[in-house]
Amino acid sequence: MKNSVFVLVLVSFFFKSCQSETSTLKANEKDQKINEKVEALLSQMTLDEKIAELTQDAPANERLGIPFMKYGEALHGLWLVLDYYGNTTVYPQAVACASTWEPELIKKMASQTALEARALGVTHCYSPNLDVYAGDARYGRVEESYGEDPYLVSRMGVAFIQGLQGTGNEQFDENHVIATAKHFVGYPENRRGINGGFSDMSERRLREVYLPPFEAAVKEAGVGCAMPGHQDFNGVPCHMNTWLLKDILRDELGFDGFIVSDNNDVGRLQTMHFIAETRTEAAILGLKAGVDMDLVIGKNVDLATYHNNILKDTVIQDPALMKYIDKATSRVLTAKYKLGLFDSEPKEIDEETVEAGTDEHREFALEIAEKSIIMLKNDNKLLPLDVSKIKSLAVIGPNAHEERPKKGTYKLLGGYSGLPPYYVSVLDGLKKKVGNNVKINYAKGCDIDSFSKDGFPEAVAAAKKSDAIVLVVGSSHKTCGEGGDRSDLDLYGVQNELVELIHKTGKPVIVILINGRPLSINYIAENIPSVLETWYGGMRAGDAVANVIFGDVNPGGKLTMSFPRSVGQVPVTYLERPDFIGSGKGKYRFTDKSPLFPFGYGLSYTTFEYSTPKLEKESIPVDGSTTISVNVTNIGDKEGDEVVQMYVRDDYASVGRYLKMLKGFERITLKPGETKTVTFKIGFNELNLLNSDMQKVVEPGTFTISVGTSSLEKDLQKVVLTVK
Repeated sequence: MKNSVFVLVLVSFFFKSCQSETSTLKANEKDQKINEKVEALLSQMTLDEKIAELTQDAPANERLGIPFMKYGEALHGLWLVLDYYGNTTVYPQAVACASTWEPELIKKMASQTALEARALGVTHCYSPNLDVYAGDARYGRVEESYGEDPYLVSRMGVAFIQGLQGTGNEQFDENHVIATAKHFVGYPENRRGINGGFSDMSERRLREVYLPPFEAAVKEAGVGCAMPGHQDFNGVPCHMNTWLLKDILRDELGFDGFIVSDNNDVGRLQTMHFIAETRTEAAILGLKAGVDMDLVIGKNVDLATYHNNILKDTVIQDPALMKYIDKATSRVLTAKYKLGLFDSEPKEIDEETVEAGTDEHREFALEIAEKSIIMLKNDNKLLPLDVSKIKSLAVIGPNAHEERPKKGTYKLLGGYSGLPPYYVSVLDGLKKKVGNNVKINYAKGCDIDSFSKDGFPEAVAAAKKSDAIVLVVGSSHKTCGEGGDRSDLDLYGVQNELVELIHKTGKPVIVILINGRPLSINYIAENIPSVLETWYGGMRAGDAVANVIFGDVNPGGKLTMSFPRSVGQVPVTYLERPDFIGSGKGKYRFTDKSPLFPFGYGLSYTTFEYSTPKLEKESIPVDGSTTISVNVTNIGDKEGDEVVQMYVRDDYASVGRYLKMLKGFERITLKPGETKTVTFKIGFNELNLLNSDMQKVVEPGTFTISVGTSSLEKDLQKVVLTVK
């Protein structure tokens, strides 16, 4: 019997190996056929036709049958950039998606986004944003990041790309599109919190913090497109940086897709970086570095570089430049072939009637929103509210409600948002939830970007005649997002004064944060009993908030970004290296150095208990591996989700190391009294470091492995692994 089982296992293994080899051969054959088609087509193209292919919205070439490749944004649902139609689904913003700590949700969201993109004829999307947040929330694009940890960003990024592009035989098929990994690389590492601002960092930091998500995107997900950042590295702008784009991205990581510029950035080699003296020189620098496509939104000829007016005469006069034109054109044509665009007719889109989104997608947007909500405080178990015990509820604040805009999209959806068929505000969600059972007293109080206090009396009146108060504050696309950089991190305008005034009424207050960046909310943290961080929760945000407030959903999200106590504290991130310790050293004088709320933090309506973590093997060789396991028990009376986190520290190494780095996480659901065992693998990927030669190695010594519920030391249990 044992021999029979062995034979079956062997046959199964052989069959799977053959399947894998067959699949690889077919993929190679397909790529070879595409290469042959591209070469044949390239030989028939004129210089004008080749240059025409090198823009983001190159028109179809009717003479040669080259199709149009329509682009869009897909950060958290499809956005057509210059158009607001299609009734697309708007999911929670990227920072909220990451707060679920559940990559499979992000993969499913991206796959739904791909379907909506195809319904609108879009086949190339400028997402995801793989920038690791550097801990400086002055920077307005914080909301687009998955968080401050490279491992977490990598897991979310790979999931997104796999969902958008598809995997295996489904990659780039009729239900998927090309993803763009951006911004390559180190984009948030600027010195003043300014979008695209001056940055300066070591190669070590580049490789340890910013490069891993892109490496994972290329090697694991096969991302089809990459976009460089606005800034420079080591004095060389990313859009002409051959070391970054060729030596690292293509040669070292193995990227074989095409590179699209960020908006106007090839031209900015002249107008921002002052390296090229002419646009022609800028264009040549971009092409030589491997930037294949010039993105100039709106097709402004005055900003374009890959244009006949700029390139044609120069290339004719210097035929040696033709190889760069041919290489860029071939990469763009290859993408079009992979997408199947040559074999299909372009879609006829009726902008008035097209429905890209579906009810199924909108319900899933609600699920992500619910799982992304983070409970920061819940003193005296104020939440969840019991609908049978309150007769009236005040809903107050500038972010409590937003009417459908006449143009553009909702400000409370965050940047890169399409226009959904509707948006459920917190006010809408609460009204729907309580029906006629609870009277809702609504008052705006103030505007998000105003210093007027004219609405304060109405807000106080609403609060005084209510049993409890839901106070909704934070930021919006008026005060955050791309280009929404700030010099302080307090609630903008008179919001904090509104919070203080409402708190002084003596009524129970629940603060709902709708925002795109970590804020220094010290008064709220010290005085308000219950606080929910919801970020920009997408088109169903209000439904999600209402479900959490009344206990239909138990909040289980965790922070992926540390909250600062003040702007003077930034950058604030758990990724710290050792500094001075002892009285007056390694600390701020007169203020607390620790974050207001740390990375990985989030509360629940129930309580979880961790057993002592156990290593499968307490000692391994440098090329070995082991596992660590922990039992997690729900000792409360409500079903809930917990995110189990594993951190690794190399105790004594040949180079400086971070105090700890996230190397594993898993979100689990537990019923009251239920126990689950969570196991993490520990091997080369979890233990390696970059030595002084910038090589990944595992060094002998001891490693502290921490497992727990957040990055806080008090929330972690530790064991020591010996590597020999």
